[in-house]
Amino acid sequence: MDEEPTGTLWVRIKGRSRTGDTIVGFCYRPPDQEDRADEALCRQIGAASHSQALVLMGDFNHPDTCWRDNTAGHNQSRRFLECVDDNLLLQVIEEPMRRGAMLDLVLNNKEGLVGDVKLKGSLGCSDHEMVEFKILRAARRVHSKLTTLDSREQTLAICLVEYHGTKPWREEGPKKAG
Repeated sequence: MDEEPTGTLWVRIKGRSRTGDTIVGFCYRPPDQEDRADEALCRQIGAASHSQALVLMGDFNHPDTCWRDNTAGHNQSRRFLECVDDNLLLQVIEEPMRRGAMLDLVLNNKEGLVGDVKLKGSLGCSDHEMVEFKILRAARRVHSKLTTLDSREQTLAICLVEYHGTKPWREEGPKKAG
């Protein structure tokens, strides 16, 4: 079976061995796209979503989709929502960008992968807003040690280390009984 062509571009950004690669996809979906092309796009998204880190952005042209309520008016838009849900993707744009509709989306498959999302106005004569965001590195694994704690502040500090991978205090030797 021949695959219907879609307006997508996929890029693999090579990462370090510990953080892995990031797949970045760019998509333009015409408003009058045929169902076969939509199905092919969903298959591509499904294949890409299995990567360790995926960021997919573009103009998906589903103006009747309400991302807050996860609802859509037309069948094509509902199928796209199902595709996003089935592949556990998160939509990170929070405000409409084009005539009150969210046509341009940034989707990812990992909580915290995309951050600091900002709309920066249109570039030149484009009727779309420019989106600026950061692709954040994958969190490091932190190995925890069993420690005897004296107070709640130390417990909080240990939790911060495990969450952020930093040490907000000076390391000193064991406390002497006094």
